Amino acid sequence: MSSFLYHHCCATLCTSKPTFPPKLGYFRKNTRFMRVIPQCSSKIPPHIEFLDQQKKRRFSVKECAISIALAVGLITGTPALPWESNAQASTSPVLSDLAVLISGPPIKDPGALLRYALPIDNKAIREVQKPLEDITESLKVAGLKALDSVERNLKQASRAFKNGKSVIVSGLAESKKEHGIEMLDKLEAGMGELQQIVEDRNRDGVAPKQKELLQYVGNVEEDMVDGFPYDVPEEYRNMPLLKGRAAVDMKVKVKDNPNVEQCIFHIVLDGYNAPVTAGNFVDLVERHFYDGMEIQRADGFVVQTGDPEGPAEGFIDPSTEKPRTIPLEIMVEGEKVPFYGATLEELGLYKAQTKLPFNAFGTMAMAREEFENNSGSSQVFWLLKESELTPSNANILDGRYAVFGYVTENEDFLADLKVGDVIESIQVVSGLDNLVNPTYKIAG
Repeated sequence: MSSFLYHHCCATLCTSKPTFPPKLGYFRKNTRFMRVIPQCSSKIPPHIEFLDQQKKRRFSVKECAISIALAVGLITGTPALPWESNAQASTSPVLSDLAVLISGPPIKDPGALLRYALPIDNKAIREVQKPLEDITESLKVAGLKALDSVERNLKQASRAFKNGKSVIVSGLAESKKEHGIEMLDKLEAGMGELQQIVEDRNRDGVAPKQKELLQYVGNVEEDMVDGFPYDVPEEYRNMPLLKGRAAVDMKVKVKDNPNVEQCIFHIVLDGYNAPVTAGNFVDLVERHFYDGMEIQRADGFVVQTGDPEGPAEGFIDPSTEKPRTIPLEIMVEGEKVPFYGATLEELGLYKAQTKLPFNAFGTMAMAREEFENNSGSSQVFWLLKESELTPSNANILDGRYAVFGYVTENEDFLADLKVGDVIESIQVVSGLDNLVNPTYKIAG
């Protein structure tokens, strides 16, 4: 009961029934696991399944070249073909001040990706955010020497805060201004506390304080969003929609593993950039659709679940006795509304950057049938592996699948999950009031 990656000559993340052998990874960090010790695993190539004859279609030369490169690369680890350099985009997004601020190495931290994905335009707060995030790179320097770089980062952030505070305050939504100012006061005080940590040469105290400061920054930025920023297209307006953000905790019971018993994955769902996809998922969570369901694919590339028992490959709404499907939904940098029903490649937007990219370990997205863009339903997956085919900021999955959230706590332990492990529960822990048109309340 797993969904698979390969159909015909095209490699995709699609809905289907065959099961794949598990392949675990090597990722470790301190989490809420009950017991954790290191372990390793062998690498088993993903199985290849061929599309049923009824689903075959003609390919263009370019499509086949891309597909073959992707399939070969996932099996052998060889690089993908440089198709993107030969592609011509029909439109070219204009570089903004934000693009200049975040240029450089790709952002892989899920918290940072979520902050930059907020629909705000306040350069002053971004100029505080960026040097605080850069502390992570500074801490890669060995020993106490790192603290010199941390201090430079902090001075830059403090200077930006002082110079831009009035602009930041003016950017707060009126209904959230009081809370935003409270967060700014805590941010200012926290930066003073971090300065003392640096002066005390307490390297171990830097990262926890940095995390706290960035949480304040994120809260301030969320307080700048005044309502939901656009109208969802009329044909999707009556579906469950997440108009804002929500967070869920996914508790997984690990079977047949003496080293790991249980883990809680904290996931932030972004309805600002994927309201239909995130709304559909939250609605299913409130129906307890995923409770008791097994992990159905875990091959070192993705972890996937959501395929119900029986012939259906998605959610059957008991009130209508019909499958519920949702459209492919992708928000692009520089756009105010997501694109629906088409991949960015089909739209000719080969170089467009998605607002929610497959950059972070634990990126959460909606699976679908290979040749049917609007066939997403209940099957979801989390990306694990970064390779030649899935490099951050140049990802072959970007623009083809709807990303709608990131695992922000315990994400590395996704690599330890295997087929047969059980999702004990998924619970909404915040943001349920942002769900509109819920169907889980309907009788039946």
